[in-house]
Amino acid sequence: MIVRTIATTAEVSGRTPFIDTVLLKVASRCNLDCSYCYVFNMGDEGWRRQPKRLPLGVEQTIVSRLGELLRDQGRPFSIVLHGGEPLLLGRDRLNTLFAAFAAAVPSCGLHIQTNGTLLDSDILDLCAQYGVGVSVSLDGPVDVNDAFRVDLRGRGSFARVMAAIQRLRDHPAQAALFSGLLAVVDPRSDPDEVYHFFKETGTPSVDFLYRDGNHTALPFGKASFTSTEYGTWMTRILDLYLADPTPPRIRVLDDMIKLTLGGRARKEGIGVSDYGIVVIDTDGSINKNDTLKSTADGADTFDTPWSVLNDRLSDVVATAEFRSYHEAQRPISSICKACPDLHVCGGGMPTHRWSDEKGLDNPTVFCADQRLLIGRVREHLRAHVGEVA
Repeated sequence: MIVRTIATTAEVSGRTPFIDTVLLKVASRCNLDCSYCYVFNMGDEGWRRQPKRLPLGVEQTIVSRLGELLRDQGRPFSIVLHGGEPLLLGRDRLNTLFAAFAAAVPSCGLHIQTNGTLLDSDILDLCAQYGVGVSVSLDGPVDVNDAFRVDLRGRGSFARVMAAIQRLRDHPAQAALFSGLLAVVDPRSDPDEVYHFFKETGTPSVDFLYRDGNHTALPFGKASFTSTEYGTWMTRILDLYLADPTPPRIRVLDDMIKLTLGGRARKEGIGVSDYGIVVIDTDGSINKNDTLKSTADGADTFDTPWSVLNDRLSDVVATAEFRSYHEAQRPISSICKACPDLHVCGGGMPTHRWSDEKGLDNPTVFCADQRLLIGRVREHLRAHVGEVA
């Protein structure tokens, strides 16, 4: 649920990328055991090597480094507390961290991505005090959510998350606090049921994510590269969304519509805009977008072992290795480069392009799904505003 400042590929070519999003891992463990989690359950073991919670000394250095970064690049960025489960850091430590960021980087937006199970009134009050947006992970009704989002004893998380959402909605600052819900698509579920469920929660927005996977290990529920299980599911969501006079915002669909009309996206993974994303782990190490963990153990690490304990972030961003990582957002596959839908699809997430045989030199494994969905967007637009590109 992060609004990012973006630039087109042409605008960033030939100059140092800027950072618009810092994912800060304040806890490397989680109190849930979601079966599809790329951090814990897709082969990466990096979490075992990390401190369970952000050490205070590392925290202080991170705050200082982010202050340097803000001064060096001269533009603000979003700071997203992530995990694991970030609320495992505890209220007192969160208070200290929020206060430090408010002093060091007051122009930078603060956000928490949480599973919601530890989201109590005290933490909500603290987030309201410091203007921290809260996004909650929830996949749908109880049968959809609890098929995958279970705790360490195998118990479903639905009831606890719904109680947290109600606390969010009841809070006096809910309009500023509640950024929305993050949902991972189960293509076997009923999209009508899922859409109406999310609307009934009162969420201001829903971000739908495809399950992680690649050409070597296909995503859950996807039969082949050419099958369209996810695209068919999302196409029905699109139809419901556009027919609803008072829908919750669905950012990925809004972005696809804007891109089809010649505008820009504000969400990573579609369009040809660039996003400067850096991850800081609990030991202070500086790493790539952590979704790359789903391709191989350690795939999110740089060859150079950078750390906030030793390195300025602006110096890291200026290196050839970081620039290469940044440029990997754009697809290199000849199939993508020749595709008339590239300006909307953008080639998808790098992690979804991966294969053991060809690395990132593939279209997204969701290529057929995305082309089906983009085609349906165009059908709607032609019906309402005439012929579009």
